[in-house]
Amino acid sequence: MSTGVNGLEQIPDWLLPLWEDLRGRDARLPHALLFCGPEGSGKRLFAEHLAHALLCQAPDAQGFACGQCPDCTWIASGNHPDFFTLVPAADEVSSEEGDENTETAKKEKAKSTQIVIDQVRSLQASLEVGAVGHAGGRRLVIIDPAEAMNAAAANALLKALEEPNGNTVYLLLSNAPRRLLPTIRSRCQVLDFPRPGLEQAANWMKRQGISNPALLGFASGLPLAARTYANGVLADARKNFANDLTNLTTKDPLKLAAEWEARLKAKGAQEAGFVLPTLINWLQRWLSDGARVAEGRAPRFFADYAAELGKQSQGHGEAWLAAYRDIESHRRMANHPLNQRLFLEELLLTVFRRIAVR
Repeated sequence: MSTGVNGLEQIPDWLLPLWEDLRGRDARLPHALLFCGPEGSGKRLFAEHLAHALLCQAPDAQGFACGQCPDCTWIASGNHPDFFTLVPAADEVSSEEGDENTETAKKEKAKSTQIVIDQVRSLQASLEVGAVGHAGGRRLVIIDPAEAMNAAAANALLKALEEPNGNTVYLLLSNAPRRLLPTIRSRCQVLDFPRPGLEQAANWMKRQGISNPALLGFASGLPLAARTYANGVLADARKNFANDLTNLTTKDPLKLAAEWEARLKAKGAQEAGFVLPTLINWLQRWLSDGARVAEGRAPRFFADYAAELGKQSQGHGEAWLAAYRDIESHRRMANHPLNQRLFLEELLLTVFRRIAVR
């Protein structure tokens, strides 16, 4: 992974035209930009580069931050007075050691995956300190993901967007822009983040040392997302998941449910994004691929398990499609199951009856 200024990874090639367009406008930038694209599209990396560049005193020829001026030094240390981020309360958990209240604070904050009104009010109070930035320049606010704002927080932010301070730029990032208030969207310039072409994506992955090209399909054509499945928690989780389903006929679905629950609760799983909705999404991808392979088509998401899918689904495409539809009803309850173990047991029994019992 190559890094640029302030420890940030370099922006991938396919996002450079978007970068050049925005940096070319500089003083004509709107007060609020809404970056739209799925997780792994590069929105956050791009927004951080843009924020750094807009605060930098001496950007380079391409408009990137210099990494050397006082502003860049403050950003790198996390102490810039004009750079703010707004993220879900659960992501703000302190990592301080030795505080006897730290564990309690973690438990309390972990309950909220929303951006709440108190956070927006705190931001507004910080922005009101002084009429302009510390050196009369811009102030930058990154909100990620914007759809995490609950109704009260969104309405509180709306007033700031309706009556913008001339030197404050809001960068809103969204995986699901339709979940935002229409009034929020209407007060931002919307920018959709493009996907790279297949060849461009493959070349980028090769430079990153990612040897499994099937991961690009698994990540729906998003190379940055594919990289997260190449190593670490998600790589192990995907491998275990595929092996479990490959050998489903030899498994006890109730015991497998217990194993899946243990993996979901394992250290680092939630932080890596391996949560119940993710697991259900993977299961639907597996079933979708099985149905495709049964019809003689290539799998989209698990191309590295094409042979295993072929052996399992041959002549049973309708059963795999039926299982896919069954799981759709479970997916709607995945964020708030009453009992995770029972939910997983029901999920696996449903799949087992459809595709494992002959």
